[in-house]
Amino acid sequence: MRRNLKHYSITLAIFFLLILIWVYFTNFSDLLNPVIFPPISEIAGAFVEAFDEMLKGFASSMALLIPALALAFILGVGGGVFFGLRQNLREIFSPFFHVLSPLPPTLFIPYAIALLPTFKSASIAILFIGAFWPIFLGTIQGVVLIDKRYWDNAKIIGLKGIDFIWKFVLPASSPYILSSTGTALILSFIVLIMAEMFGAEAGMGHFVLYYTDFSQYDYVLAGIIFNAIIILTIILIFEKVKKRILFWMNLKSD
Repeated sequence: MRRNLKHYSITLAIFFLLILIWVYFTNFSDLLNPVIFPPISEIAGAFVEAFDEMLKGFASSMALLIPALALAFILGVGGGVFFGLRQNLREIFSPFFHVLSPLPPTLFIPYAIALLPTFKSASIAILFIGAFWPIFLGTIQGVVLIDKRYWDNAKIIGLKGIDFIWKFVLPASSPYILSSTGTALILSFIVLIMAEMFGAEAGMGHFVLYYTDFSQYDYVLAGIIFNAIIILTIILIFEKVKKRILFWMNLKSD
């Protein structure tokens, strides 16, 4: 614990300095509009008062994010392994992948709304598109870059079929799979907040937009802080899980 505090001492110092700057300009200066930049005491009060509402919004957001990410992971890894192991198919379809993958998922919103029956299903589809491509392309890269010595070892011990995929391909490409999943997670939060700000009736993004419409910026900032805490916590948990899964890489580096 002390080690971590020492390691992040400069980060904490900057954080508290930013708070002091905010306190000064919102309490002792007339340079900032007090409506748009409320004092910390008002933000804290709004945070406490709206905490239950923000938790409900978080639950609503997770109801969209979790199924979209799960589906993107399953199909992204499965498709990535399939194309990663087949050079001819990969070369044929690679131009399509590179044309489609950079397109912002939000471009597909009109079709998602037109073709799918509910806002929830349309939102899940858009989140899926955003999360799928990083995982899919990362998995392909991971499979393609497996060291030739590992391929030779797999052939020597006679791995075939499902065992070949499960015991060799997936573990060997797991650093790329998990790194791309982390990228997909961050991108999914961006798309999620944007989608909820323009069409949802609940959620983390909807909370911020709702109070923006009423110019209640203490609640807006409380929502932004809540979102930042939630997103940071989930990403840190993911990184911890990733390190546990990839423990052998630490042993290798040692």
